[in-house]
Amino acid sequence: MDIIEEAQHRDIEAMADLLASLFEQEAEFEPNHARQVAGLRLILSAPQSGRLFVARQGDRVAGMVCLLFSVSTALGEPVCWLEDMVVRPESRGSGLGSRLLAHALAYAEQNGFGRVTLLTDHRNSDAQRFYARHGFTLSDMAPMRRVF
Repeated sequence: MDIIEEAQHRDIEAMADLLASLFEQEAEFEPNHARQVAGLRLILSAPQSGRLFVARQGDRVAGMVCLLFSVSTALGEPVCWLEDMVVRPESRGSGLGSRLLAHALAYAEQNGFGRVTLLTDHRNSDAQRFYARHGFTLSDMAPMRRVF
């Protein structure tokens, strides 16, 4: 039976491995174990910045999702970024990703967040279809970045 719950520090290595598999698929990012571990530690050590949820299948972390918190001046309320969501390849197609996403969205709604925003790789049509099935729509906003 799958269990979805808040991640713990003991889950960091498993989540970093999941992030590596996610970043291998994306054109803009590359896996960097030390950076992923550092980022996960920052989130877990500062719960005001966000939440990490894991899906467990037995003793194994089979998926994860990250919500990062911000405030929208347009909405005048707190909002979330769905920063990373990934399910192990062998667990895909089982509904685990849908349950994990539903858990994160329920958390956001129950805690007064007015919007959840996410980015997908332009070429990842599977992810875009998945999120569309769960009520996400394309935005007219275009992401821009400046990296230091």
